[in-house]
Amino acid sequence: MEAVRLNTVLIVLGIVIIPALSQGGLKTGFYSSSCPKAESIVRSTVEARFNKDPTVAAGLLRLHFHDCFVQGCDGSILIAGASAEKTALPNLGLRGFEVIDDAKSQLESLCPGVVSCADILALAARDAVDLVNISVEVQVGVCLPGRRDGRISSSADASSLPSPLDSVPTQRQKFASKGLDDHDLVTLVGAHTIGQTDCIFFRYRLYNFTTTGNSDPSINQVFLAQLKSTCPKDGDGSIRVALDKDSQFKFDVNFFKNVRDGNGILESDQRLWGDSSTRRIVQNYAGNIIGLLGFRFDFEFPKAMIKMSSIEVKTGTQGEIRKICSKFN
Repeated sequence: MEAVRLNTVLIVLGIVIIPALSQGGLKTGFYSSSCPKAESIVRSTVEARFNKDPTVAAGLLRLHFHDCFVQGCDGSILIAGASAEKTALPNLGLRGFEVIDDAKSQLESLCPGVVSCADILALAARDAVDLVNISVEVQVGVCLPGRRDGRISSSADASSLPSPLDSVPTQRQKFASKGLDDHDLVTLVGAHTIGQTDCIFFRYRLYNFTTTGNSDPSINQVFLAQLKSTCPKDGDGSIRVALDKDSQFKFDVNFFKNVRDGNGILESDQRLWGDSSTRRIVQNYAGNIIGLLGFRFDFEFPKAMIKMSSIEVKTGTQGEIRKICSKFN
């Protein structure tokens, strides 16, 4: 992690130096000899899809997050099957699988049996974030390759995933079980700056929050009227709504300002303002009126991503290198 801090400082000073990084069997340049074009192929595949559909960026980032929280970052979310991880309720809205399959197909033709699906997913998430108007500091070191693919994928294991209904204590427990603290929690939830969700996942906050027909009192009243207009009580629950009001295609701190102002869409996001510990972090990212104080989200996000991308990874002789990402060898 010290190497990451040093790297950021060098960039700020205008010195373009990228030191070699390593962490738990993962390292920069992992495929430099075995498949030199691996990262550029993933990048070009993500970029081609992003140019057609910018919303795929949020999809890939969420796909990687869901992968890492179940069985670690091992590509288990990519496995197809009636009882596979991807069939669990929290995973039914995941997207971006075709991007991973496309990149894998190209890499298997060029370097068969070398690049893992878990790494392709991690690299794709990194590149997706980079493409959404994010500053140069986040481009370096967000993903250290070297993961191998897992051999287990079960929908029953998905209970470890955070839920939009989770209180802060529950979120804290789920993140802590993966070695992530409150700072990581708030920082990673900040990825919702480019996300979307369906009306069905938050409509209860608008019409029946207390089962007596009341709305969630933490919602800004002006925003509440807007949400009710977009998501009528008996309307189409699949209507998509941006998780970051007014800034859904920019990877910025506007999401935290929305949480501060009562404009959070998901209950779990808005609850971050009600807990003293997470509220302080949200406020630091949102900044003051001038916007000059507080943590730099573009500095902190890559560090949190590196931690998350290293959760329970398989390296060395563990796991396998799948030939097809959706099925075990």
